[in-house]
Amino acid sequence: MTEASPPPILPIEFKAVSKQYRLGFWLSKKVQALKSLDLRVEQGQIFGLLGPNGAGKSTTIKILMNLVQASAGEVRLFGASPSDAKARRQVGYLPENPAPYDYLTGREFVTLGAQLAQFPAKEIKKRVDEVLDVVGMARTAGLQIRRYSKGMVQRVALAQALVGAPKLLVLDEPTSGLDPVGRRQMRDIILHERERGTTILFCTHIIPDIEALCDRVAVLVSGKLVQEGGVRELLTTKAPGVEIAIEGIGREALDALKVSPEAVHEIGGRLLVRVSGADSNALIGQIIAAGGRVTQLQQVRFSLEDLFMDVVNSAGYTASAGGEIVG
Repeated sequence: MTEASPPPILPIEFKAVSKQYRLGFWLSKKVQALKSLDLRVEQGQIFGLLGPNGAGKSTTIKILMNLVQASAGEVRLFGASPSDAKARRQVGYLPENPAPYDYLTGREFVTLGAQLAQFPAKEIKKRVDEVLDVVGMARTAGLQIRRYSKGMVQRVALAQALVGAPKLLVLDEPTSGLDPVGRRQMRDIILHERERGTTILFCTHIIPDIEALCDRVAVLVSGKLVQEGGVRELLTTKAPGVEIAIEGIGREALDALKVSPEAVHEIGGRLLVRVSGADSNALIGQIIAAGGRVTQLQQVRFSLEDLFMDVVNSAGYTASAGGEIVG
């Protein structure tokens, strides 16, 4: 009888992790930034973190990167504590607002990153040249960082995150400051890293990027994990709707019909109506019977943005919310 092999070591694991900050001059105000967060990221996944401002996304990443300490719970990075130097050397990190030293050149900054990651000394120059080319900074690598635009700083900071050939790449708002070309290049780099076997934790406000790139997504609201699952799995939980453009009848006549649309907008003398697929045929028949005309009909797929808004609204989030104030 052979012994069962041990379970694989997860790149990221959070078990009942909470974080409470103390604020104010007397540190008398308590803000609960995370509440019993459970999270598992498997090897080779692109895992997306979504949530409104103050949801706890950045706190989650800072705890993982050992920049702040959890108030309760357990965090494991490749099976070790986030403070473990060996575990951290396997991580490449792009913070939300990178602030490299202004008087280093881009090349010097990325070279420093390779040295800190203990990349083999004989291979550093070749590796630095390689990642600078990947992020489109090879021609400007000799300039001091103080002369870079925000997008150039973002690119050279990404090169620093990549230079150590990490097993885990943590990206906090990676497309911040990038133009559309830069966003596309960022997506290509992320996909290339997945092909290399890299695990990626990806936090962004740009929901189409999450939908296009991620295998799995978690939605945080006010420090709580309110939804998690595979992207395809989550998007098939709701049937697609139908969008119908109507002319010839007004809003009052539409409201008098038996089928209630999910949404109605008045645009340029016509009505744009969204209804579930199951109700679309009945609504079209009633519109024609009321003297209206259907000028356009199209299926509307349930998107990750729709899911995000549904989840956030169901959780009772308001724009003033963030971490929950306690005490």
